[in-house]
Amino acid sequence: MTGTTAILSTVTAAFLGSFVEVVEAFTIILAVGLSQSWRPAFIGTAAALAVLAVLVLLLGPLLELIPIEALQFVIGTLLILFGLRWLRKAILRASGLIALRDEARAFEAETDQLRRRSAERRADWLAGVAAFKAVLLEGTEVVFIVVAVGAGRGMTGYASLGAAAACLLVLAIGLLVHKPLARVPENTLKFAVGLLLTSFGVFWTGDGLGADWPGADLSLLGILALVAAVSFVAVKLLRPSSTAAWRVTP
Repeated sequence: MTGTTAILSTVTAAFLGSFVEVVEAFTIILAVGLSQSWRPAFIGTAAALAVLAVLVLLLGPLLELIPIEALQFVIGTLLILFGLRWLRKAILRASGLIALRDEARAFEAETDQLRRRSAERRADWLAGVAAFKAVLLEGTEVVFIVVAVGAGRGMTGYASLGAAAACLLVLAIGLLVHKPLARVPENTLKFAVGLLLTSFGVFWTGDGLGADWPGADLSLLGILALVAAVSFVAVKLLRPSSTAAWRVTP
């Protein structure tokens, strides 16, 4: 049961976190392909994936040289910081204090910008750079999520499966509809990812410090429940008393 809990939580965290990042990258790639041409979109994407592959190849051997306790502490601390960043924005959006992100508007804005540049001689190069930058930035976060949620307990393979499943799902849906995934409840996903990453961070930081968690890996569920309870209370306290319509901006 303990092993199953750890595997499922690792795969879920990697899947949800990667799904959000891939949706954002796909929005830019789709804008490049439809407004300019698919050639620079594919070239920029391929170049970014090559850089990410080198990054993964370099990180793997380096992580094996670090003692597991130190690795758990460092990754746990980074996960807490990374997870709280996602959680903070998700809480503020859920409470209505900052606007929700709209992938449709982000797609339109990127498309308009690329079309304005289409008359320039270097239009294809600029379009390729846009695709490269989007995939590299979002892909770097995917790599971090996979390493962070998997390396602490030797489950990088399971985390990679979750990330790969997210990438394939987004690409399959996107290629079928040829539209940005505007209906994806992005803030709900980010809220869930923030909860999971923060919970993993607390758990692994404790492991790195030598804490003896009751129930071993099952204590992850208790930490997750506590973080979720605090987050939902924060949303309720921050939400304005006079309910206003949520603003939606890119």
